[in-house]
Amino acid sequence: MTAMSFNTPAPTPATLLLGLLDRLEDAIEQESEALRHRLPLDFDEMNRRKSRSLLELSRAARALPAALDGSALERLANLRGKLLRNQELLALHLAAAQEVASILGTALRDAESDGTYSISLATRYGA
Repeated sequence: MTAMSFNTPAPTPATLLLGLLDRLEDAIEQESEALRHRLPLDFDEMNRRKSRSLLELSRAARALPAALDGSALERLANLRGKLLRNQELLALHLAAAQEVASILGTALRDAESDGTYSISLATRYGA
C-alpha cells in the first residue's frame, strides 16, 4: 500500500492572476447589471470589492513575467472593456443624481422664499 500525497502545488502567478481577474470581473458585472436594470445596490460594498480586487491585482502583477501570454492579454483587454462600460453607467447614474439634487434644491429654495424679492430681481435683470 502506497502513501497518498495530499500536497497540492502552489498556484503559479498566472493562475493567481486568472483568479483575481475572475473576481474583479464578477464584481464589475454585478454592479453594471444592477445599474442597467435599476436594481438596489450597496455601493459601499461594491467599492470595497473592486478596491480589494484591484489591490490584489497590483500586488500580483509584481510577480508576473514581463511578457504575458495571449490569453492573459485577452482577459485584461476584456476587463478593460467591462471597466469602461461600468464607468459609463456610473457616470450616467451620477449625472441623474445630480439633476435630481438640483431639482430638489430649486424646489426647496422656491418653497422657502416668500416672494419678496422675486419681482424686483426679475425686472432688474430684464426677465
